[in-house]
Amino acid sequence: MLAVRQNSIPRHRARLGVAATGAAVTVAVPLTLPADGGSSSVDRAIAEPLHSAWITRSGICEALVLPSNGYLLIPVLVLASAWFAHHGDRRRAVTMAVVPELAVAINTWLLKPLWGRQLHDYLAYPSGHTVHLVAIATAFMLLAGAPHARYAVCAVASMALAATATGMIGLDYHHPTDILGGAAAAITMVTLLCWAAESLPHWHSTARTSRLGT
Repeated sequence: MLAVRQNSIPRHRARLGVAATGAAVTVAVPLTLPADGGSSSVDRAIAEPLHSAWITRSGICEALVLPSNGYLLIPVLVLASAWFAHHGDRRRAVTMAVVPELAVAINTWLLKPLWGRQLHDYLAYPSGHTVHLVAIATAFMLLAGAPHARYAVCAVASMALAATATGMIGLDYHHPTDILGGAAAAITMVTLLCWAAESLPHWHSTARTSRLGT
């Protein structure tokens, strides 16, 4: 037990460093925005060329945003939770199912009203679709013990996020900085929530019986 705890100290420190960096980005981005919450110079530099590109008139952007839709992300979340359950780790299965949705709830009810950045008729910062996508991918990568599974999810999630960001900006659903803040907020929340879950009693004894690290 002592060895397990000692080995986990560097990992926890690394995760707290990641969480702190993500939190700093989440807080810093609104400081760069104009007082009315409109487009920043960074937003315009990224969005204006994309709005004039052919893909915004071809229907491609509508397809690009699909990976961020709940009707696709919820089944992915269920499959990820089932993957842990199949490997005999019920604690990680529950954590996988709960943490991303809790991050979405915190973003919706706390972070969005806190910054109050209005776009059209909704609060845009941090981007909720981005939070959902990144939260699911981050939770899996933090909880999985098999390196090949983490690398595969990281690659797929990165491509999905790039596609989604292009589509949301092209369709004027979000400013680029909304997406940056959403990704940073999701990484921060999920890292801290998973750390809290791992701090619960009996986590380490459960983890030792799991085959996920083999």
